[in-house]
Amino acid sequence: MSVNLQTPIVYLKGVGPNRAETLQSELGIQTFQDLLNLFPNRYIDKTQYYKIGQLQRSNADVQVVGKIIHIKTVEQKKGKRLVATFVDDTSEMELVWFRSQKWIRENLKINEPYVIFGKCNWFNGKFSMPHPELELLKEHEAGLKIAMQPIYPSTEKLGNKGITNRVISKLVQQLFLETKGRFLETLSPNLLHELKLLPKNEALFNIHFPKNQDLLAKAQFRLKFEELFYIQLQLISKKMLRKQKIKGFNFDQVGDLFNDFYQNHLPFELTNAQKKVIKEIRADLGSNAQMNRLLQGDVGSGKTIVAVMTMLLAIDNGFQACLMAPTEILANQHYNSIKELLKGTDVTCALLTGSVKKSARKPIHEHLESGELQILIGTHALLEDKVQFKNLGLAIVDEQHRFGVAQRSKLWHKNLIPPHILVMTATPIPRTLAMSLYGDLDISVIDELPPGRKPIKTVHRYDTNRLKVFRFIRDEIKKGRQIYIVYPLIQESEALDYKDLMDGYESIVRDFPLPDYQISIVHGKMKPADKDYEMERFVKGETQIMVATTVIEVGVNIPNASVMVIESAERFGLSQLHQLRGRVGRGADQSFCILMTGHKLSSEAKTRLETMVKTNDGFEIAEVDLKLRGPGDLMGTQQSGILNLKIADIVKDNAILKSARYYALQTLKDDPTLEKSENRAVRHAYTQLVKHKNIWNYIS
Repeated sequence: MSVNLQTPIVYLKGVGPNRAETLQSELGIQTFQDLLNLFPNRYIDKTQYYKIGQLQRSNADVQVVGKIIHIKTVEQKKGKRLVATFVDDTSEMELVWFRSQKWIRENLKINEPYVIFGKCNWFNGKFSMPHPELELLKEHEAGLKIAMQPIYPSTEKLGNKGITNRVISKLVQQLFLETKGRFLETLSPNLLHELKLLPKNEALFNIHFPKNQDLLAKAQFRLKFEELFYIQLQLISKKMLRKQKIKGFNFDQVGDLFNDFYQNHLPFELTNAQKKVIKEIRADLGSNAQMNRLLQGDVGSGKTIVAVMTMLLAIDNGFQACLMAPTEILANQHYNSIKELLKGTDVTCALLTGSVKKSARKPIHEHLESGELQILIGTHALLEDKVQFKNLGLAIVDEQHRFGVAQRSKLWHKNLIPPHILVMTATPIPRTLAMSLYGDLDISVIDELPPGRKPIKTVHRYDTNRLKVFRFIRDEIKKGRQIYIVYPLIQESEALDYKDLMDGYESIVRDFPLPDYQISIVHGKMKPADKDYEMERFVKGETQIMVATTVIEVGVNIPNASVMVIESAERFGLSQLHQLRGRVGRGADQSFCILMTGHKLSSEAKTRLETMVKTNDGFEIAEVDLKLRGPGDLMGTQQSGILNLKIADIVKDNAILKSARYYALQTLKDDPTLEKSENRAVRHAYTQLVKHKNIWNYIS
């Protein structure tokens, strides 16, 4: 091919240095390749030509053939407008320009057939079209037939510099002329045949200049499949490579500690979901490869017990284990519940957080290095260089999306051979997102609650029902239960949030007066010691109501708390509402979550509240959240890089994603190194991808 797609865009006819600079700064277009992969956002159907007499008073874009028979300038309050009379054999209409009048007037041809295109207005008894697109009929017929007109992404600056949609469309046409529309195929003949996919050349042509709706749909499917296929290929091959290359410790013993704990110390019967997950983990640990598993389970589904049993497998095989949590509250909670579970066994366990005094750290460091200390639980403090294990065999990370990549890898490098990794999260990640973000991890899900747990009843109440809600709270307190009342915390308006919280606190104190009621309050402006004191009073049952901002979202386990009231619930995201709800429902009593809002609600807020009332299933909630917020928002910026997709949408194209993952897996199972001749195109494209790191820079 004479023209290389990596050719700088400045060399495309019609671009030049100024346009090249604008295209690069506004749309990131540096090469022919980038322009080819600037896909239209939408299309305007230009298959129909209307007569002026057929026009309707709708707001649609229309295309009309006719002649200009007269041009005049009309004075108006501010400036003037240029008006042309446009006729065909049925009627007449006006074309109007408010800017660039001199240039337009000089270039308009009288009595020559034109094709005009734009939106029509009905004004003073006739149709008028402001700033129409104009093309002489003979040029229109000679040009590339674009039945469906592509509308490309644009910015204000592009418009100001005269790089209109029409200009971009012309540049893409020029690109097809200069490359003769020949682009390398990137998928194997088997895939093309089995999925009846358009060839690469046809797909690219029909994404930019579709002949009809059917071809456009086929082109979109082909390019979406391809984009997702290569992402999955990359994730799966990374996983396969790691399993071959990174040898893990082989935990072949299921020893005395594990068996003794299972038979004599388990506080309750494991659920089937927990048994299944432990089985998956045991298979990983005995496979000679490093385990890298994501354990998803809703709040309260019993991930901790799975973590403890996995740690016991490590200790039975002569190794140490650690658990790292993102906050001190969470690390303390893990430490207390794990110590409680291991009571009566000989396992040694310690806690290391930023608050642990220097004098207490020394023995922890020594016992860790000598191997006397078997389990270490803590925060980022585990990453310090002073923390040296004798032989770390298992690292468990809780809520891993709160740790940076560099922090995690520090933990992996505490040994010559990396430990087995178990990542736990109570933030349900929708299947589609998990396949894209964590496609290189194995995934286990605990999808049932322990027996005896009653599902939390969730209701939505307006502020006008507040007295009824308070009456209900009094009844629950009479039964000996405790209540959370949570106020939103939105960083930008800290002063306002603080005021809301204090106003709320005062009205609650009025309605629940001393000495009958004791109330705790916890918020971000308090000193840590004061926070802990208030939390402690609530934990001990000395106070019945905890008024708080979202600091309690991840944290304390209080089985006696049975009511969660969320104020201004419309200001919370779905996953946050779900996490907050998970603070109650930890005992055997029926628990309640009350979502309080004003009457004015956006449609998105209504969807969130309806979803919360309808279901307790974290995965269902996460799917709705993904549809509402999109993948980037859901995972935070650091995770969304991989999802910077050009054409596919992992929410809407869920089915294509599943298919792409299936075929990527089949391809690599059948031909792990992509050596077979039928995979030559895939191998070439994949090598380019890994080299350039940017998926679309190689696909053509």
